[in-house]
Amino acid sequence: MERDKQIQLYRLMWVIRRFEERCAQIYTTGKIDGYLHLYAGQEAVALGFISALQKGDYVVDSYRDHAHCMAMGTEPRYVMAELYGKAAGVSKGKGGSMHLFDIDRGFLGGTGIVGGGIPVATGVGLASRYRSSNAVCLCFFGDGALNQGVFHESLNMASLWKLPVVYVCENNHYAMGTSVERSSAVPKLTERASSYGMPTYYVDGMDLMAVHDLAVRVIADARQGNGPAFVEADCYRYAGHGAADPATYRTREEVQQWRQRDPIRIFEERLIADGVLTKEDAIALQQEAQREVQEAIKFAEESPEPDPDALYEDVYA
Repeated sequence: MERDKQIQLYRLMWVIRRFEERCAQIYTTGKIDGYLHLYAGQEAVALGFISALQKGDYVVDSYRDHAHCMAMGTEPRYVMAELYGKAAGVSKGKGGSMHLFDIDRGFLGGTGIVGGGIPVATGVGLASRYRSSNAVCLCFFGDGALNQGVFHESLNMASLWKLPVVYVCENNHYAMGTSVERSSAVPKLTERASSYGMPTYYVDGMDLMAVHDLAVRVIADARQGNGPAFVEADCYRYAGHGAADPATYRTREEVQQWRQRDPIRIFEERLIADGVLTKEDAIALQQEAQREVQEAIKFAEESPEPDPDALYEDVYA
């Protein structure tokens, strides 16, 4: 990966981390309404995969979608404005945290339904085939989505038709508060997906470069017409399922153990060891990220509320 791209990804990891931390704080003030699902700890998965896409590719997401939207190029201030329910938000203040959408960048939205994006992504892959396009669709979802019937229906169809879809399961080990071991008779998720005749892969979701290297391969395969793939990215969310979840089902020792393998620290240590960054460079980029998030908050707070008549706009396509 080019030096400039590595630095850009490192900076964006910090933007996402600080963005999520500040969202958690703001949520307690009531300025962000509705549900709020935070992504801190999983940054390497979104950035590792999305950084391997080309212009014209697509992403379909789950409800934990802030990072993916920003990784696709949406400015943090428009994401924050959406969380505030403001007219300047990326979904005009109508979607909130779970329904970010930026068609200009190929980000086809989050969804509040567990596994709800999986058939949508499969449809995007079918559309790509109909149009004789080489566009690939990345589909992100959590481990709990594998227990939805639509997951199995979609993977079966995608494999039959060799659709250019890469299904990325962000296995953060808990579907809400239930561990994979308690919710899945086959906790090795790649085994469950392999029954649909597509290649399956496991990757360390805390290591951005490991994710990126795999993403380059599987996206290239899908683009060349070789059909879909399933990836289990082993990762961990630091916060609870939602911002209001105290996560008492996890031990403090478990969380601390995963924090020892923080994805930002792993990437930073690699960049410093390779001579891409100095420690001083890293600190300066962290400070830049902090300022960008502060500016995003200021933008959101100063943006106007949606006009009440906007309720009747965008109802029909």
